[in-house]
Amino acid sequence: MKKVALYLIPLGLFLGLIVFLYQGLFSDPREHQSSLIEQPMPKFVLPDLMDTQQTYTQDVFIGEVTLLNVWGVWCITCAVELPYLKQLRDEGKHIVGLYYDQDIDPDFGIKTVQRVQQEVTDKLSQLGNPYAYNIFDVKRDLSLDLGVTGAPETYLIDQQGKIRLHHIGDINPRVWKKKFAPIYNLLAAQ
Repeated sequence: MKKVALYLIPLGLFLGLIVFLYQGLFSDPREHQSSLIEQPMPKFVLPDLMDTQQTYTQDVFIGEVTLLNVWGVWCITCAVELPYLKQLRDEGKHIVGLYYDQDIDPDFGIKTVQRVQQEVTDKLSQLGNPYAYNIFDVKRDLSLDLGVTGAPETYLIDQQGKIRLHHIGDINPRVWKKKFAPIYNLLAAQ
């Protein structure tokens, strides 16, 4: 009896591992349940990317349904989504960029703010500017508070400044229609 129990333990662990790995085959890595859903935007005071004398706080999200899009010129997928985001802006959607640049971080090299501004201006001139403005997350403090794992990521924020949806990956027509539009339309109608 004792020998049978010794054989069942590894078998049970093996079956548990098989179930875990099997579930992973069918999960979507972009489906990330943020603990911030239904929570207010984290507190922050950050400058505008193009006018560093202008600062923003979490209060900028009060009063209007907003898409907060985390992006950078170094992000290839961000470049792919910019034209569609511009289309959404042209349709009247309020989109704010949360910009951070890897090269400002001393671990990746040093880049001046003026050079970052020029790179952003060039990229947005080339692909279209969907943003009402860009919040410059210089040290990635807000990105860390939001739980950003990479770019692009987009947050849907309601009129009270609460995060209602978090999406990892690009926004495209399929993602907008399936995931964002139903919630956005409901919030915008309130």
